[in-house]
Amino acid sequence: MSNPNLAAIQDYLNHSIIGQSSFIEQLLIALLADGHILVEGPPGLAKTRAVKALSECIEGDFHRVQFTPDLLPADLTGTDIFHPETASFSFQKGPIFHNLVLADEINRAPAKVQSALLEAMAEQQITVGSTSYALPKLFMVMATQNPIEQEGTYPLPEAQLDRFMFKLCLDYPSAEHEMAILKLVEREEKQLPLKRPEPLSQQKLFAMRRAILEIHMADELSQYIVDLITATRQPQRYSDELAQWLEFGASPRATLALARSARARAWLQGRDYVTPDDIQSLAYPVLRHRLLLSYQAQAQGIDSEQVIARMLELVAIA
Repeated sequence: MSNPNLAAIQDYLNHSIIGQSSFIEQLLIALLADGHILVEGPPGLAKTRAVKALSECIEGDFHRVQFTPDLLPADLTGTDIFHPETASFSFQKGPIFHNLVLADEINRAPAKVQSALLEAMAEQQITVGSTSYALPKLFMVMATQNPIEQEGTYPLPEAQLDRFMFKLCLDYPSAEHEMAILKLVEREEKQLPLKRPEPLSQQKLFAMRRAILEIHMADELSQYIVDLITATRQPQRYSDELAQWLEFGASPRATLALARSARARAWLQGRDYVTPDDIQSLAYPVLRHRLLLSYQAQAQGIDSEQVIARMLELVAIA
């Protein structure tokens, strides 16, 4: 069941990142379920701080890449360096070879850079020239995008969006939480940092991932997951309203992500079985970036959150 060391890490992150407990939980679920995450939110909501704090609690290295329109694939993957004295080439690794990679403002990079990142996320390897290089066994991408600015951005293609296990949406903190943030920063400026828990070894993390696979999921809940995903593809079976809202549904990758993350959430909460609440709470981060809404839905101001909520009302557990 849930590891005391991981509980200490979760508590440390909740005290380091004020008012984002749901985000922290889902960040840890993605880590346990071996998934990548896309985070959307205005600047200044501690997205970078959260991943950096997490990396400090795990035996692994962290690197942040600021995505810009002039970024090249080689800036991410690395490149072959020519040595004139020996007339030979050697490969210089890029930032993608770190364990935790923050792709900041991912939608500002052109398609070639995004395709290099897609290969890394999909195959856990990168290709330079005719040679492929394996990435570390522990490899997690957290990408951010700013929903406010659209000028000079390149929307992510559906194929790349589908590679992210979760899409998390952050909002501004409450006044109470903002006061706590102010006091936390003042404390840090006085060089009184929070006590960091003992780093989690990669061997223990991989053991946790194996343990999560043993979490029991009843056949009825497995069928419930399949029914939810099928409802995104055949909405007319459930409601004419839902059919008008949805243009394209989720892929089988969504089914796998929902099942695995539901097990990870159960394990994180100290249970050896999955509940319907695990599935329903994670349906939002798993599906919100995988649904393509129709023109009618957009014209009515309907967003993916409302579509998912309606699906959860219509689809019953067998």
